[in-house]
Amino acid sequence: MTTHFVELARTNLRDCFDCSFPPVLTIDPGDIVIYRTLDAGWGEAGVEHGGIPREVAAQPEIEQGHALSGPIAIRGVRPGDVLAVEILELRPSGWGWTWAGPRPWNPRYDMGLTADAGLWWELGQDGWATERSTGLRVALRPFMGVMGNAPAEPGRHPSAPPRRVGGNMDCRELVPGSTLLLPVEIEGALFSVGDGHAAQGDGEVGQTAIECGMEHVELRFDIRRDRTLDAPEAATPAGYVTLGFGESLDDAAAMALRSILLHVESVLGVQPAQAMALCSVAVDLHVTQVVNGGTVGVHAILPRDRVDHQLPRESLAGTDHPGG
Repeated sequence: MTTHFVELARTNLRDCFDCSFPPVLTIDPGDIVIYRTLDAGWGEAGVEHGGIPREVAAQPEIEQGHALSGPIAIRGVRPGDVLAVEILELRPSGWGWTWAGPRPWNPRYDMGLTADAGLWWELGQDGWATERSTGLRVALRPFMGVMGNAPAEPGRHPSAPPRRVGGNMDCRELVPGSTLLLPVEIEGALFSVGDGHAAQGDGEVGQTAIECGMEHVELRFDIRRDRTLDAPEAATPAGYVTLGFGESLDDAAAMALRSILLHVESVLGVQPAQAMALCSVAVDLHVTQVVNGGTVGVHAILPRDRVDHQLPRESLAGTDHPGG
């Protein structure tokens, strides 16, 4: 196992996914990569407040999407594999920002706002973010908003909408201690990461979280060939998570539910209708985000302590249901 570093430099940043991008780094399965990343605003605020060099920060007339570090290639990964990304450590920079205001792309979430406003946060070592002008505090819960592989379809794919190979998922459950599983569509996967968040609620309803650069993003990469995936899934401290995306929350919920049903069937050895019944009493559906380029997200969580599987599998395999 080798530890690699992706430096914070313009040559290591992209604003979209593209299977033709050359990798900035090629690693072996089991290797660790440590990044320093920019915030969603390409470090413009960080030039003044966060020590970001001007030559690294955005040129607004050029950069359109998130500041993505990478891509990196993993040797031996091929289409149809699953890339396992273990999140080892995330350490935010000392500052962050949040913006909210009118959104012409989806006015139903404007809530009557006619002007925009921003909050500026000091990210403390005590586990709290303190807003400068109000003194309000929010508990830190850092995660990366964008983690994804390059799609096989040629061309440049915007960073904003999430897709089956990952991307801008904005799932707050992907904290350290999680292992994210991503479908692979091309040789090497071409994985990129960015869009650090110091804290976010489910939904990200105002369009931004506490957006921040990350001083330290430590990830371990491996290959899984014991299963196939149609969409991202993750083992997290909160439980097993499946992610769904779509033009509507119904579409996204159906996608997440379909994946968690297959997981329950496989892990507990039950039939499809039994899995649905178990999901109805043990699985939570959360609105992941409603802001990403018209592609909304829902994630399903099977909490670790929700189902106690004590009976032998044959005891769960019957098809009878109570009369009534």
